[in-house]
Amino acid sequence: MTWGRISLVACVVLLALAPLALSPFRLGLLAKYLCFAIVAVGIALAWGRGGMLTLGQGVFFGLGGYAMAMYLKLEEAGPGGLPDFMVWSGVEELPALWKPFGNPVFALAAVVLVPGLVAFLLGLLVFRQRVRGAYFAILSQALAAAFVILLIGQQGLTGGTNGMTNFSRFFGLDLTDPNGQRAVYAITALLLGAMFLVAKLLVRSRFGRLLVAVRDGEDRVRFLGYDPAVVKTVTFTVSAVMAGLAGALFVPVVGIISPALLGIVPSLELLVGVAVGGRFVLAGAIAGAIAVNYAKTLFSEDFAEGWLYLQGGLFVLVLVFAPKGLAGVVDSLRHRWSSRGRTAPTPVEVAA
Repeated sequence: MTWGRISLVACVVLLALAPLALSPFRLGLLAKYLCFAIVAVGIALAWGRGGMLTLGQGVFFGLGGYAMAMYLKLEEAGPGGLPDFMVWSGVEELPALWKPFGNPVFALAAVVLVPGLVAFLLGLLVFRQRVRGAYFAILSQALAAAFVILLIGQQGLTGGTNGMTNFSRFFGLDLTDPNGQRAVYAITALLLGAMFLVAKLLVRSRFGRLLVAVRDGEDRVRFLGYDPAVVKTVTFTVSAVMAGLAGALFVPVVGIISPALLGIVPSLELLVGVAVGGRFVLAGAIAGAIAVNYAKTLFSEDFAEGWLYLQGGLFVLVLVFAPKGLAGVVDSLRHRWSSRGRTAPTPVEVAA
């Protein structure tokens, strides 16, 4: 069995034992980290494999989260009722935009389709114009800022700055009960495994090899007859769908969705986790997202104001001294260890 498979089995066992070993509070934190890990898989796919530096994944995370939150709020309000924040905002009738979200099938479809459609249309517009590199990064970051401003300005529709909170049920599960919380954790862990598998299959396929070729030489791929814009758009869409699914599960796990969780800074934090873990390796991105968010929780309890400086310094250190992240460091150590027992080939004397 290879080191990769051994590590994978160990991670699965640890995740399976977590509900037995952790308190409900710590298990909820782990479920939150797994939500960020799902986003990290998408970022590793787009950035590590495709070379698209996505600084606005918070947008797609938020679209999925708000779609789920709208359904949960309507479910709690009951037939003909209004969500609590609308009552406080003076809204007297349910807005037309909200009415379809009373159907759970529509809400689940929206969690996947809305982020995917937005990313697909944006990708077609941007990649057809051959926008890439720093320009694409700035554009995606500006999109995140605009999305937050839009949410804050629509108090009656989105809850404004406060967003939506106080969720008590999730498709029949009681979120205040430890068993319900364990079930949500299990769903999140299974979804992470499914997204990892999808990304792994995509990377190993012919499409994955073409994606790497686009990253390393877009013009040469175009010269060979392929359309790099289509390859990048599909990858960007898959990445956005993963972020949307993570956002949808983040709502029952944490119990809130607000603009503060979706803007430029949260999007950068998602990227830092991937960089620290290793953007070229899917498992490294997952490990990085979990480790960075765990460190954020650990340090913010005693060092809240300095955490952002520490996080920024960690990002710079990784980019300077370990550009492939922790996964690259581990891979280098593994190669050194495996080459220790090998002996150099004996030179063969050539007869004169």
